[in-house]
Amino acid sequence: MEVKVLSSKLVKPAYNAGATPAPSTEYIPLSIFDKVTFNMQMAIIYAFAPPAPSPAAIEKGLAAVLAQYRAFAGQLGEAPDGTPSVILNDRGARLVEATVDADLVDMAPAKPTPELLKLHPDLEAEHEEVVLLQLTRFRCGSLAVGFTSNHVVADGHATSNFLVAWGRATRGLPMGLPPVHHHKDLFKPRPSPRVEHDHRNREYYLPSPTDVVGHHGDAADNIVIHKAHFSKDFIAGLRAKASEGRGRPFSRFETILAHLWRTMTRARDLSPEETSKIRLSVDGRHRLGQPAEYFGNMVLWAFPRATVGDPLNRPLKHAAQVIHDEVAKVDGAYFQSFVDFACSGAAEKEGLARSAVCKDAQCPDVEVDSWLTFPFYELNFGTGSPSYFMPAYFPTEGMLFLVPSNFGDGSVDAFVPLFQENLQAFKECCYSME
Repeated sequence: MEVKVLSSKLVKPAYNAGATPAPSTEYIPLSIFDKVTFNMQMAIIYAFAPPAPSPAAIEKGLAAVLAQYRAFAGQLGEAPDGTPSVILNDRGARLVEATVDADLVDMAPAKPTPELLKLHPDLEAEHEEVVLLQLTRFRCGSLAVGFTSNHVVADGHATSNFLVAWGRATRGLPMGLPPVHHHKDLFKPRPSPRVEHDHRNREYYLPSPTDVVGHHGDAADNIVIHKAHFSKDFIAGLRAKASEGRGRPFSRFETILAHLWRTMTRARDLSPEETSKIRLSVDGRHRLGQPAEYFGNMVLWAFPRATVGDPLNRPLKHAAQVIHDEVAKVDGAYFQSFVDFACSGAAEKEGLARSAVCKDAQCPDVEVDSWLTFPFYELNFGTGSPSYFMPAYFPTEGMLFLVPSNFGDGSVDAFVPLFQENLQAFKECCYSME
């Protein structure tokens, strides 16, 4: 697929004429949650069938929404006093327009592939902007929207708020409640701090000179991203099996994740004595009494773990219970314990680093990004909801993405990066309820 770039520009916030003048440069200090999250680009792809919205309308809506979500038009840097911050300087978001001499149906993959990276601005290049966008028009009239944002500035919850507001702004509708930002008096330790959990070995770790992090070499060449579609009926059967004899059934998320944990563990053919753990994000907004409009990161992680033989030799309900119990532990008290630890200065004094780092492979572990509750399909530029939505190509073995399917019937798509040699074994047991 050859993509022809037509233009590249910065779209700056458009403030209403006659309203208060454009605000001056401001600084949002990075919170303790921003500082422990993944330092990476979050990249997603939308596709809109014809008649697709016009680039001019999308750009106008983008300029309007950036006036309300200034962090996405700013830059990462430092305040005058040296505090790491998001600089609200209205630099703008990078918008690239492109065309493809092909029909969307000819290249629209059922799963993420390296070809998808052509629907984004070059993600390997250095960019000063927080948000990068590419609008790619296909010969058939379809439009692909490649959206990329810096995870340090906003988590999935905040980003989904922005995307819905962008669609509403494009349609000339009220954007909803404005974002609420971090400030220096938020997330304060208690008068008598109590660190009640092992944050040194959960949100942080002590690095050693031999640690290898990030993406290296050609490891991605041996990784394939498999898309597993779980129908509403399959999920219902899975939940019934996992929840048998339990008063309150496990959630859709708990059940699917338990199933995938067991399936991946079986496909990897690991030793029964090895330990496998899951890293899954837990939103702290309601746990810390913060509004849904909080814009930034407010996520910590639960770490369900078991020896490999445990989930494989016991019923599905056991794996689901392990996940349920670990998530329940990451409650308001856990978040406050983290606040007390992160504000103590111990991490800096002891040379600890954030444990949320990108790797080539998670094996024997699993990491999951669940977008099941985010309203990504509500991005509507005036011609209806997208025909499909998926994460961009991100070849990290064991890093799962759970996404509502485009059927809108409660079915779920799981994007599962696997080593090539484990793919067939995964396919063979993916739809088994045993």
